[in-house]
Amino acid sequence: MNSSWSARPLPPAADATPRAVFGPSWFAAVMGTGIVANAAVTLPRSCPGLGTFAVVVWVGAALLLILLAVAYLRQRALRVHAADPVAAQFFGAPPVALLTVGAGTLLLGRRLIGFEAALGVDWVLWSLGTVLGLVTACMVPYLMVTRHRFAPDAAFGGWLLPVVPPMVSAATGALLVPHAPAGQLRLALLLGCYAMLGLGFVAALLVLAMIYGRLVHHDVPPATVVPTVWIGLGALGQAVTALGALAGVAPGVLAATYARGAAVAALLGGVAVWGFAMLWLVLAAGLTVRTVRSGLSFAPTWWSFIFPVGACVTATSALAARTGSQLFVWVAVVLYVLVVIVWVVVVSRSLHHAAGHLRGWPVAKHARRRPVELEAQLGAAPVLRGTIRGSSGGGRPVSEARVTVLDLAGDVVGVAVTAEDGSYVFTGLEADRYTVVAAGYPARAASLTLDAAGEDAFDLTLVHEEG
Repeated sequence: MNSSWSARPLPPAADATPRAVFGPSWFAAVMGTGIVANAAVTLPRSCPGLGTFAVVVWVGAALLLILLAVAYLRQRALRVHAADPVAAQFFGAPPVALLTVGAGTLLLGRRLIGFEAALGVDWVLWSLGTVLGLVTACMVPYLMVTRHRFAPDAAFGGWLLPVVPPMVSAATGALLVPHAPAGQLRLALLLGCYAMLGLGFVAALLVLAMIYGRLVHHDVPPATVVPTVWIGLGALGQAVTALGALAGVAPGVLAATYARGAAVAALLGGVAVWGFAMLWLVLAAGLTVRTVRSGLSFAPTWWSFIFPVGACVTATSALAARTGSQLFVWVAVVLYVLVVIVWVVVVSRSLHHAAGHLRGWPVAKHARRRPVELEAQLGAAPVLRGTIRGSSGGGRPVSEARVTVLDLAGDVVGVAVTAEDGSYVFTGLEADRYTVVAAGYPARAASLTLDAAGEDAFDLTLVHEEG
C-alpha cells in the first residue's frame, strides 16, 4: 500500500512570527525550589541563618512562578501539549508549583508581607492549585485512555505527576484548616483534604506498579528519563506528610474518637509508607548511579531529583515530630543537606543552560512553503527510523530532540526522544499519511533522515534555526 510521509517544521502561528515554546515541565523548577524553602521550616533541627535562607529561596520560587506562568500563558500552547503523550504528563507541575509557593507564603512569606496578607495569598494559590490539580488528575488519565498511544515500555516517572497534585493539596490544605470558618466549612475542608489524599495516593500506587513493571520487563530507561524515577519518592513522601499534617489539625474538627484514629493512621500508616519510600529511594539512587557512570548530561528532568527528596524530608520531619525518634530526626537532617546540595547543582546547571539560550526556549522559524511529501511502499507494520543531525559541526548528532508523528487527523501517534547518536524509531505504524515534527532541544537546523520499513532513505532538511 502506498503511504505518504510528510516532514515539516512546527505549525506556524497565526501571525507567522517565531515564538519560543517550552513545556509545563519547567514548573518543576518552582516545585523544587519551593520545597527546599518549605522543608527548612519543618526540620526537627535548625541552625543560624536557616530561616533567612528559606525566605530568600521562597522569594526566588515565587518570582520564578510568576515568570513561568506569564511566559507559558503567552504561548497558548495548551492544546499542543495536551496532544503530546509526554508533555501532557507534566500538566501536574504547575498546580504543585502554585501549592508549594502558597504554603511557603504562609510559612515564610508572612515575615515579609504580614500574616493576614500571607494567609490571603495562600488561600488564593491553594484554591487555584487545587482546582487545576483535580482537573489534571482527571483530564490526563482520560487523554491517556482515549487519545494517547503508548509503547509497552512507555511508562516513566512522569506518569505520577498528574495524580500527585491532590496529595499536595491535602498536605498544604492542612495549614488552612485552622483558619477556615468553624463548623461545616472547616469540617468540609478537612474531609476534602482526606478525600484528595486518598485519590492521589491510590492512583499513585497504581502508577508505581506500572513503572516498576516497566523497569523489570524492559531495558533501563534513557539517561534523561532516569531522574523521573525519583518522582515516586515524592508521591510517597507527600502521602506521609499529608497524613501527619491532617492528623495535627483533626482535634477540634473531628470527634475525639476519629481524631485519635487520625493520629494512629499518621503514625503507623506514615511509618509503613515511609518504609516503602526508603525502598524506592534505594532503587532510584541505584539507577541514577548506574546512569551517571555511563553518562548523564543535563536536562530539565534533573529537577525531578529535588521535589521528591524534599517531600521525603517533610515526611521524615513529620514522623520525627510525632514519634520523637532520633532516627527520623537525623534522617531528615541528612536528607535536607543532600537536597540542598543537589538543588545548588541543578540550579547552577540550569542557569548555565539558560545562559547558552538567552533568546529563549527552542524556536522554530516556520517555512512559508508546503511540506515535502514522499511516497513510500510500506509493509503491514511499517517502521519509521530517523536521525537528526545539526547543521554545524560536521553534522553532529542531536540528542534529546523530541520527534512526534501525527496522523492525518492531527492526533499524536507517537513521541520519541533521539538517542546520543541522534537516532529514533517508531514501530507498528499503520499505512497512512503521517506528519513528522522534530523539535530539537536546543533548537537548531537539523537534517531528518527517514527510512521507511527498510526502503529507500530520504534526507529532508527541517527549518529549525537558532532563535
